Amino acid sequence: MVRAKKKPYIPVVLSREEVDSVFSQLSPPYDLAAKLLYGCGLRLFECLKLRVQDLNFDMKILTIHDGKGKKDRTVPLPQALMPRLKDQMENVKQIHREDLERGYAGTFLPGLLAEKYKNAARELAWQWIFPAKMLTLVPDTQKYQRYHLHETHVQKAIKKAVQTAQIPKRASPHTLRHSFASHLLQANYDIRTIQELLGHSDVRTTMIYTHTVQSITLKEAKSPLDF
Repeated sequence: MVRAKKKPYIPVVLSREEVDSVFSQLSPPYDLAAKLLYGCGLRLFECLKLRVQDLNFDMKILTIHDGKGKKDRTVPLPQALMPRLKDQMENVKQIHREDLERGYAGTFLPGLLAEKYKNAARELAWQWIFPAKMLTLVPDTQKYQRYHLHETHVQKAIKKAVQTAQIPKRASPHTLRHSFASHLLQANYDIRTIQELLGHSDVRTTMIYTHTVQSITLKEAKSPLDF
C-alpha cells in the first residue's frame, strides 16, 4: 500500500495594488480592521478580539493574546495606522462613557476573569477596539453587555469590496494575512522573522509562502561578497 500524500495548499495572495483597491472600497470601521489584518498579519478573530490595553502607542507594538494555540505574541504597529487607531480609541472611549452612564454591565471577559475581578468588565482597558453596534442581553443575568464586531460583518464587507474592485480572486479576510507574509518575503525578510510575526509554531507552516512569490534562480543569486 502506498501512503497518500497531502498536496500543499497554495494560498491566494493579493498584490500591493489590489490590497489598496480593497481598502478604498471599505468604510469605517471595516477599513481599519482590514488594514490591521494586512499591516500586522493578524487572523480575523485576533483582530476583532483586540482590547484597549493591547495597543501600546509609546512602544509602537500590538499585543495579541490567546492567538491560535492559546499563544501570545507582539507585532509592530504600522506607523501609517497610528492616527486612525488613536481616532478609534477616542470613539471607544466615547461609547464606553455612554455605556457607563446608562448603567450597562460593560464588556465580556475571557474565562473566569469576570468572577475574579468584579469591576474589570466596566474598565476602559478591557473594552474592545472594535465594539459591536448593538448590545447583547445576557439571559442568565438579564443585563446588557457589549460584544466585539461580529466576524461575519467583516467577511461580508471585504467580500463586497473585492467584488466592487473587480479583483478576479477568491479573497477573504485571511487573504490579507497571506499577503502580509508574502510581501515580507518579497522584501527579503527572514523566514524565521515572518514565522514569529505570524505566530506559527512550526517554520514549515511559514514555508508555504515561498510558493506565493517569485523564486530566485541560481543565475540570479549573488555571492555574499557582492552584497
